[in-house]
Amino acid sequence: MTFSEVIGQKEVQERLKQMVKEGHLPHAIMLCGPTGSGKMALAVAFASYLLGEDNSMVKKLEHPDLHFTYPTIKLPSMSTDHKPVSDDFAREWHELIMEGPYFTLDQWLNAIGAENQQAIITAGESDELVRKLSLKSSQGGYKISIIWLPERMNIECANKLLKLIEEPPSQTVFLMVCEEPGNLLETIRSRVQRIDVKKLPADEIRQALIEHRGLGEDDAVRISRLANGSWLKAMEALQAGTENEQFLDLFIMLMRLAYQRKVRDLRKWSETMSNFGREKQKRFLQFFLHILRENFMYNFQQPDLVYMTREEEDFAKNFARFINEANILQLYDLTNRALRDIGQNANSKIVFFDFALQIIVLLIQK
Repeated sequence: MTFSEVIGQKEVQERLKQMVKEGHLPHAIMLCGPTGSGKMALAVAFASYLLGEDNSMVKKLEHPDLHFTYPTIKLPSMSTDHKPVSDDFAREWHELIMEGPYFTLDQWLNAIGAENQQAIITAGESDELVRKLSLKSSQGGYKISIIWLPERMNIECANKLLKLIEEPPSQTVFLMVCEEPGNLLETIRSRVQRIDVKKLPADEIRQALIEHRGLGEDDAVRISRLANGSWLKAMEALQAGTENEQFLDLFIMLMRLAYQRKVRDLRKWSETMSNFGREKQKRFLQFFLHILRENFMYNFQQPDLVYMTREEEDFAKNFARFINEANILQLYDLTNRALRDIGQNANSKIVFFDFALQIIVLLIQK
């Protein structure tokens, strides 16, 4: 991956290049910023820049002097004394990152089948890094260690890495990709060059959606605003389109039936909702909160404050007046209670039928 493939972040790109040009490249850099801002993309692009962008092994992210470290889990097949290391999951990591350097921890956990396990970076990983980085560069240049989410190192690993950073092997560069720097040892934070990666401006996301995803101007503008500075959220908005369309239909149906006080049909609506899995039920309720907020803001007639798709806005034109100061807080409380009850495995049919009946009462408050 080259810098030209990174979404935005031109200022950080130039800063990294300038360090090399001026001969002031630190041996340890930590890129900090929110999810979706492009930290991993910058790290991979910078590693490629240092190792040679035209190198075929670099393009495939298979260069022998490029090492990735990331959180792992312990598989049932592993022996009791085995400390999981990144190499145990090298195939899954390579497949994920070759799809693109914009991904979440949840996507990684799904890729390795983590289920409910907490992924960490073990002391075994630091031992592996010491071994790998002590070898001479195979190409006579830099050795790059990209550490994704270093805040997930256990204390034993963190202490061993600290020693490695304090006395780095020759021509070694550590690139840490961090989201919660406060969870790292202060001694590590004090020994790295921190670079903050900010949220992406909406206009840069808009431009990338048009150029890389082929979206029209209007759709690109709407999604770039919904993304709130995250390329990942922009991609999620594209992928979630079908489900969100279904959720919007269910929202519209609920509001029309509640307004008309059709209790029997509302019971059928709640039965439809109860057939969804609990995770999908929770996603619907989160969507419900989003639509409430946007319809409430729509009433202020401030387009810059509204974040809706075209279909959502079309419905809001006539519906938004029903979401107002008289009921917005109660509607929020009602939805959050439903979210809590679903999360606690309450009977979903009862939860959603009660939810629908309460909507009748709250919808007529003006």
